[in-house]
Amino acid sequence: MQNDKFLIERLKNKEESALASLYDKYAPALYGVILRVCKDEQESQNILQDTFLTIWEKSFQYNPDKGKFYTWSYRIAKNKALNFLRSENKLIQTDDFSVYNLEEEPLAPEHDYLKLKGSLKQLDIHHQKALELIYFKGLTHKEAHKEMNVPLGTFKSYIKQALKKLQITYSKAVVWLMILIEVIR
Repeated sequence: MQNDKFLIERLKNKEESALASLYDKYAPALYGVILRVCKDEQESQNILQDTFLTIWEKSFQYNPDKGKFYTWSYRIAKNKALNFLRSENKLIQTDDFSVYNLEEEPLAPEHDYLKLKGSLKQLDIHHQKALELIYFKGLTHKEAHKEMNVPLGTFKSYIKQALKKLQITYSKAVVWLMILIEVIR
């Protein structure tokens, strides 16, 4: 946290290296939030860049007394992603509104996603729910513990236990999730 304060002060003084350090630290988590909202990798990358441009331009507005830097940047990212969805103007019809229901071949999901999904299914229900709320629905720990109606400490232990169990069955996923946890803290 002390390191963040120093970086944020440097960011407010418009030091590009501070922005680069904050980008390295927070971009993976913010990208995950944006991607969950947009569901489009290319647009998510563009929105992530726009998010950090806004963070650069509006860094003077960040007040550490009102919350953590991650929470402030999370809100910027989420709002930009939602604004993107709202602004999508479809002037040309791309959806098929035919009356016939044609069966399509299912898309072949990526192998890693299937392996992760299988690993998640092996967890206890409360562990699955905790990971779903944090990593797939983009809730904060405080929001998610209220959703599950458990104390915050208990919720955090659910996350920790779930990640340990995932590590046994799917080491790649746990590395990604651990990075996200460190960024969220």
